[in-house]
This record gives sequence, structure tokens and C-alpha cells, in this order.
Amino acid sequence: MIKITTTNIRKILIILCLGFSINPLLAQESEGIAGFISKFSIQGSVDTYFRTNFNGLNKFEYDENENIIGSPQAPATSFANDPGFALGMANVILGYEGEKVGFVADLVIGPRGEDAVFLSGPSTNLVNQLYVYYNVSEKLTLTLGNFNTFLGYEVISPVGNFNYSTSYMFSYGPFSHTGLKADFSFSDNWSGMLAIMNPTDWTEFDPFGLYSFGGQLGYSTDSGSAFLNVLYGEQAPNTSATFQIDLTTGWDITTVFYLGLNTTYSSNGEGFYGAALYPQFKTSENFALGLRAEYFEEMKDGGPVYGAGVKTYDFTLTGNYTVGSLSIKPELRLDSVSEDVFVNTNLLPTNKLSSFILAAVYAF
Repeated sequence: MIKITTTNIRKILIILCLGFSINPLLAQESEGIAGFISKFSIQGSVDTYFRTNFNGLNKFEYDENENIIGSPQAPATSFANDPGFALGMANVILGYEGEKVGFVADLVIGPRGEDAVFLSGPSTNLVNQLYVYYNVSEKLTLTLGNFNTFLGYEVISPVGNFNYSTSYMFSYGPFSHTGLKADFSFSDNWSGMLAIMNPTDWTEFDPFGLYSFGGQLGYSTDSGSAFLNVLYGEQAPNTSATFQIDLTTGWDITTVFYLGLNTTYSSNGEGFYGAALYPQFKTSENFALGLRAEYFEEMKDGGPVYGAGVKTYDFTLTGNYTVGSLSIKPELRLDSVSEDVFVNTNLLPTNKLSSFILAAVYAF
């Protein structure tokens, strides 16, 4: 009986690939099958959660005529918004890293994955990322295809975030891009990136004949990093061009205390700006505690979330207990908004929502 392991699955996939004429690639790299397998990788994650509100509805409410008069409440941010026991996503990332060339195929299924690729067509709604790259030199790498955004502190995969729920700045910034980008390594510490891309989140093709431009300047050391990101371009016909500038940084202050910061400004007729601090404290080898303290304000000429001129505070306290490759994340979240945008358990409008999430994330 063949034992099912990641290594064996990897070998099976390589054998199947060989059946579909992968021999030219092997000959080009002059590595042989063993060399190819050593540079082929499979990784991913699975996540699921339980969510409940303390002061808001957790179910649909009906009147005597069976008309809906109330619905489950949640922050207007991406992911982790369903009541009760709910699903995140399953994520499998296939990759090949050759000496000069490589590819990444990042596939997702489940509600979180569907929300992340919301503008993709039915033929590609499983694709989170799909790109090839060419290391022109030690200083320059070219990438063509669909890749997750370079803006912001948080990411789509829950493996890359300390908090399980996501911020307003992340939720209303771009998720993904399709285009051509050039990554530059200026020195051991300094890096840069330039990109030309389809309109934001139109990852399968460009329906409008419009293009956006992106840029990044980065500085990294063993203690942390800082990235200044810029995005500019029309995202749809007859609309104002989006201009977003974003600073993302995080540093190990001590061996047990980390501090992250994200601040952003986005203007396109329905713009916003905000800032969030991410202090994290490691209490033991297996447990850490982290806070997201976010301020988010929508432009007075139009806001994409709760309305023009609305101000929002998000305080999210998350624990992270690790058991091998499994992370268990209990989370308390309070959203406070300058308008009554939520409904409490008495079906009355309120400007505050407090909630609890218990999430489990397995990474492989």
C-alpha cells in the first residue's frame, strides 16, 4: 500500500506532467527528473471558523407575514462574516523554481476564495494567482500573469495574517492584479518594483482596454521591513482614475514584541484613508497575542463602505495558539462607526458591533 505523503503526491504529479511533454523543460534546465522534483513545491492551507455577535443579530428575523425584518450582522469587511460554524477556504499552491524560470499556480475553493476572486469568470474562479517569472539577472526578475496585490499589510490567505478577520483598508484596496511587473534588487536592503496591469481585480482579462500602473520601494533588514506602494489608473470607463499610496512596515522591537503599521490614502471619487497599528506580543513558544487598532475614514465626496464622511474604528484582539502546523485563533472584535449602520438584537439601529470568532488554520 502506497503511503500518501506530500513527497509521494509531488512525485505522482511530476510523473503525470512528464506524460504531457514536460521533457523539453527538463532538457532545457539540464537537471533530470530528480532535479525537477527538488525544485517543485506543493503548499497551501485549510481554514474554518465559528462566529457570533454579542450585541447584534446572529440569524434572520421575520415578521408575521414571513418577510425578513432583520439579518445577521457583520462588519463590512472581507471574509469571516458568516454566522455560526462557517467555512474559509482550501488553498493549494503549486510552484516550480528553476535557476532562471519558474511558475506559481495558486488555487482556492470555498467562500473566502470565492470572495477573493469575485471579478473572475466561471472558467477561472478557482485561480487566486497564476504567473510565470524569469530571473533576467540577480538584480532583475520579470513576472507575467495574475498575482496578489503588493499594497497593504494584510493578505488573502489567513496563513499570512495574524488576525483572522480583515481590516477596512485591506477590504477596499485591491486584492489582485494581472499584468507585467519588474522587480529590482538595488542592494542587500533596498528593492523596487514597477508594473503595468489590468484594472484592479479583473484578473482573467481586461474588459475595458484600460491599464493601471504600480510602483514599490522597499527597505528590509533582519529586524523588519518597510514598503512604500503606489497605484494609479482608471478602473472602469468614465470614472475618475484611482490614486492610492500606501505604507506598510513592521519591525521586531524585541525578541518577543513586534510592531506593524499600515497607512493608506485612496482617491477615486469614492475614496478613503486610514491607519492601523499591529502590536504583537509572544508570551510563549506556542502562544502570541496581537491587536489591530484601525482608524478608517471615507471621503466626504463619496465613501465605498458606510457612506461619505463616515468614520470607523476597528479594535481586534487575536490570540494565536500553534500546535504543529495548526493555528487556533480566538478573536474579539469591536467596530464603532459614526453612523448607525448595524442592527442590535432588539432590531434597533446602533453604531457599534462586538463579535467573537474562533478560527482554525492548518498550513502545509
